[in-house]
Amino acid sequence: MYIDNKHYRTIWPSPRCQSVEIINQTLLPFKFEVLQITSLTMMVEAIRTMQVRGAPLIGAAAAYGMALAMREDDGDASLQSAAAQLIAARPTAVNLAWAVNRMVETLTALEPAKRNINAWQQAAHIAEEDVKQNQAIGEHGLQLIKDAHDGSTFNVLTHCNAGWLATVDYGTALSPIYAAHDAGLAVHVWVDETRPRNQGASLTAWELAQHGVPHTVITDNAGGHLMQQGQVDMVIVGADRVTAGGDVCNKIGTYLKALAAHDNHVPFYAAVPSPTIDWQVKANEIDIENRHEDEVLTITGLAQDQTIQQVRVVAEGSPALNPAFDVTPARLVTGIITERGVFKPSNLYQLASQLEESVGNPV
Repeated sequence: MYIDNKHYRTIWPSPRCQSVEIINQTLLPFKFEVLQITSLTMMVEAIRTMQVRGAPLIGAAAAYGMALAMREDDGDASLQSAAAQLIAARPTAVNLAWAVNRMVETLTALEPAKRNINAWQQAAHIAEEDVKQNQAIGEHGLQLIKDAHDGSTFNVLTHCNAGWLATVDYGTALSPIYAAHDAGLAVHVWVDETRPRNQGASLTAWELAQHGVPHTVITDNAGGHLMQQGQVDMVIVGADRVTAGGDVCNKIGTYLKALAAHDNHVPFYAAVPSPTIDWQVKANEIDIENRHEDEVLTITGLAQDQTIQQVRVVAEGSPALNPAFDVTPARLVTGIITERGVFKPSNLYQLASQLEESVGNPV
């Protein structure tokens, strides 16, 4: 992704691997700030407070968190403690635990003196894998758009943010859209605001504007109406976890979009790299994160004096419930776009077979 004509990833190590740089997503779109993360504690807090967010990105961030932990203390107790702290920071997204467990497996096999340098190498490898996977997702999703494109403007509806900011680079749900735009196809994106944290309005819209992709921000409840009016050609969302049966756990409100898409015969796709697929869990076993009620009771925006302020939008005395995710049943999902192709939810076993055959040779 380019910001003011300069290429950025969302996360990168310092030249001598003394720290990790991240983009503070809690300040976007009003302020672009790069934070220096120098400790495991800071990385756990960055993940927990969503300074970094998005399933693939927090996986990479957790890997770098393990590297920071090994820089501080390369002993066995530190290794296990760091893993536990990182996994607890955000429980729903499977990529985080996947990346941490991969780091633990690699580092446990090494003597402590070799863990620091190997941790940084492995974290960088996980980040590079994510970039390649998301680029491939874009190519497969582009073909879907090409196949459905009739020459007029192609309208895609998204929910939450599954773009470059949710990954190391390229994005998941937005990767096909960027690819289509760059290929010269006329595309337009309906951007769900995605309350309560407004990741669509704050992050997706900002990303698309930076890339020059035509888009319009809509309220979360407008999507069904637009589908009824024939103004949505495809829905593409990301996911924090996909089951082996093709159920999609994503930002709260995704299920309602899938229901509207199904009722109006609009294809509904989830775009995910393979580490987002949890081959063990069932839909009713997914741990849905309940976040603080203040995210519902308040809203953050840019005041007239150009300061970023938080204001309350609900009367005192009214409590709020804030489940962060919902689960869309596989029966409502047209397909899962992965780095290895597009699969029907019922055919994800084919992807599992491909992954087993290519161990040690990832895309």
